[in-house]
Parts: sequence; structure tokens; C-alpha cells
Amino acid sequence: MSNTPKVRFKGFGEEWEWRRLSAYLTVSTLKNRDKVYGKEDVLSVSGDYGIVNQIEFQGRSFAGESVINYGVVETGDVVYTKSPLKSNPYGIIKTNKGNAGIVSTLYAVYKPTALTDPYFVQIYFEQDARMNNYMHPLVNKGAKNDMKVSAVNALKGDVIFPGIIEQNKIVKCFEKIDYLIILHQKKCDETKELKKYMLKKLFPQNGKKVPEIRFAGFTGDWEQKKLGEIADKVTEKNIGLQYIETFTNSAEFGIISQRDFFDHDISKMGSLDGYYIIRNDDFVYNPRISVSAPVGPINRNKLGRTGVMSPLYTVFRPHDIDATYLEYFFKCACWHSFMIFYGDSGVRSDRFSIKDSVFFQMPIPIPCIEEQIEIGIFFTNLDHLITLHQRKCNELKDLKKFMLQNMFPQKG
Repeated sequence: MSNTPKVRFKGFGEEWEWRRLSAYLTVSTLKNRDKVYGKEDVLSVSGDYGIVNQIEFQGRSFAGESVINYGVVETGDVVYTKSPLKSNPYGIIKTNKGNAGIVSTLYAVYKPTALTDPYFVQIYFEQDARMNNYMHPLVNKGAKNDMKVSAVNALKGDVIFPGIIEQNKIVKCFEKIDYLIILHQKKCDETKELKKYMLKKLFPQNGKKVPEIRFAGFTGDWEQKKLGEIADKVTEKNIGLQYIETFTNSAEFGIISQRDFFDHDISKMGSLDGYYIIRNDDFVYNPRISVSAPVGPINRNKLGRTGVMSPLYTVFRPHDIDATYLEYFFKCACWHSFMIFYGDSGVRSDRFSIKDSVFFQMPIPIPCIEEQIEIGIFFTNLDHLITLHQRKCNELKDLKKFMLQNMFPQKG
């Protein structure tokens, strides 16, 4: 194994040193004897969020009747929790970046020595394989699958750290990456919330003839038409197997190829001649219900190609309406009340049931074409921003993963 990482800041050339973790951390014996901290100060350790206030994170305190024997965790202290996670079966190690508090006696609390930047310790153990490989030889599992390792013994494994100046440099690098991840995730979440809000405000609700919010220059009542007046049911069958790519309609991902969703085609070739042909910009109603689609989702084919759909779906082709406007109308929930009133969940609890003749009676509120286009552009831009921030967030997470792999020496 190399004692130097592949990626390194300029000015650092010396090899990293193998030492026991006890050279960098010492067991803290500080307890809450003076009752400085109460149940509102109890901390939990999360794999994704680090050390967090239990009430703020989980909505309540899980502390026992007395917290006198709880360990005090000051800012910069390191905590090891033996609670197994799916990716970390031997527990996790995190550094307290927030306010001081207390933790259950099940946790081990450590103070950094003069050789240690405590925030480097968390970064070092953030790679799952590194954490698991370190802790595995030190842990014995009890009869109840609980971890048998003392606070002292958890420090007896070997780690390879650089000098503290290089530790500081690495910490600052990861702090910047984490800050940018949080920033883009926050912007992504805020934009999603804005979209959710505007889906309620830009379409008429509860039988009203105008929405609560309108773009400047648009007045007058909206018209209401039945779905059957602005869309035709697609009944074209795939006779002669003209198309073999099967699409599916996902509440989360929209209309996508089965190959992308399931990694292979679910439908059998012999049955495809009875499937409906779905062309670009056709709409599809999927009767399968879920938490995010309580009456089933309606989505638009934006794949730019033609495929086939199971006859279990209802396929329709709009006309005399802006397709983007209609697409976003079906993202709001104002059409759900019609479905609930005229349909039911059927024999199968996971599938909604409504007759085609009734389905196409669904009322669709329609403004003038210019307002339709304006609404479509607005939501398209919001989706573009959501995608942009999510992509940037994912790129930064990939960068962090790369740096966790390459800014630390790896076993050869």
C-alpha cells in the first residue's frame, strides 16, 4: 500500500504515517453530572447529516428519564455510534460541527489530540469501505446482534493520517464541496416547493373560473371543455409489430422505456401486436395508484420517438390546446376530485378504475392560447432550474466520492 495519496495539494511531499487511532483521539469522560444539559440538548448521530439535535432531527427526544450519566459532546468532539447502518454494519464516526450537547451512554465520545484536526477524522471515515475495514476487526457481535466494543478498544485500529497542516487543508477542501452540495440541494428543494405552490395557484381550483395568480395582461374567465373535446383516444394497435420498444408510465419519472426502468423489456414479443402505438406528445393515463399519484398519473410522451403501450393504459392525443399547458395541468391535483367522484379503486387496491366514456368527460379549464403558452413556459423554466441544481448537486457528490477515494492512500 502506498503511503501517499494520488491527489494532493502542492507543497506536501512527505509520506503519511500509520498510527493507532488512539494517537489522534482520547476517550472523553465528561458526563452531564451538573445537569447543565437537558433532554432538549440530546444529540443523535446520522449517517447523512452527522451529529444533530435529536428533537430538531427526529421531532422528539428518545432520552431516558435521567440524562445525568449522558456523555457531554462539545463542538469538535468525535463520536462513535455502534448502531449499524445498511452501508456501515459496524457503526459510524462523526465529528460535532454544531452546538454542544449530550449523548446516550451507548455512544463513545472522544477528544482530539494536538496531532488532530477533528473534522479530518470524520472525512477520513466518510468512505464506507474505509470505515468498515477499520472497525470490522475491532468489533464482536453479541447474541442480539449488538456491537461489543468499548470506547477504548475502538481506538486500537490503525489509521494513516498526514500532518495536521495537511489535515487542515483537506478539511477546508471538503467543507467547500459540502457547502456547495447543500447550496444546490437547497435551491433545488426551494424550486420544487415553488413549483408545487404555483401548480395550485396558476390553475383554477374548486370550480372557480379563474386562478388565484395570473400573468400580467390576461383577464376574463377561463373556458371549460371536456377532455374528449380537446383529445382523441388512441386505439391504433401495433399490428405487424411495427414497433417493439415498450414504454411505461411512471409517476416519478414520466413516460420512459421499459429498458431504462427495468433494465430489460417486461412485455413479451408475442403480445406486442395488441399494444397501443404511442407517438411523441401523446398522453398516457396509468391507473396504478401510489402515494404521489393517488388516482394514477397522466404523463406526456417526451421521448421524441414512437413506441407501444400496454392496453391497460389509456392513451390520448390532444388537439386545439397547447400540449405543454395540458402536461402541467395534469401535474396539479385539481382533476383528482373528478376521478375520485366518478371512479373507484376497483377490485385491486393498487389500481384505479374508471370507464373510458367517463374519463373523457373530465372537465379541463382552458385560458386563451397565449396564456396557455405563458403557463407552459413558466413551468418548463422551473423544471429546467430543478434539473440544473440537481445535476450540479449530483456532480458535486461524485466529485466528493472521487476525492474521498483519491485524497487518501489506498491499499494496493
